[in-house]
Amino acid sequence: MKFSIVTIFPDMINAYLEASIVKRAIQSGVITVRVHNLRDYAVDKHKTVDDYPYGGGVGMVMKPEPFFRIAATL
Repeated sequence: MKFSIVTIFPDMINAYLEASIVKRAIQSGVITVRVHNLRDYAVDKHKTVDDYPYGGGVGMVMKPEPFFRIAATL
């Protein structure tokens, strides 16, 4: 079974994968897990992956472009 995880916190995910029952599943070959850092697929110099909502308002939304770049590599 193959899993791909897209995150802006890859170190947090990798720490979990190296210290849990999932680690044993990975070592035994039952599953494979690839962790993708979303910021690696951003194109600006600040590696921006979020933006303000269209029309204003509170909060932030994720940009779709980095996700499309990741999907092209899977």
